[in-house]
Amino acid sequence: MKQTPSPETQNDALAMAKATQKPGQTKEQTKLIAAGIEKGIAEYKKREKAKARDRDKARKQRLKAKNQVNDIDDTEMDHSESSAQMTTMAWGLLGLLVLSWAGFATYILVL
Repeated sequence: MKQTPSPETQNDALAMAKATQKPGQTKEQTKLIAAGIEKGIAEYKKREKAKARDRDKARKQRLKAKNQVNDIDDTEMDHSESSAQMTTMAWGLLGLLVLSWAGFATYILVL
């Protein structure tokens, strides 16, 4: 897919070609030089777009990695909180078990 340069790029290229024009150079030669300059500008823009895409991809990957680390930290925190809740619940259940056996033993001894 070949893109035509913008009129602004064409004007810039022609201005550069005329600025570097040598004495005795024909208009045709100047137009060829301008076409070469246009091609150079198009290549430059294409490279810069590719670099910008690569930078954007790298930035997105860094953000994604950072979010994954945060998710892991959140998961570990949730796990430690749930572990603390389980420990508290286990002690509570153990206390209820001891209390019920003590009540049962008291009931048997009183009878």
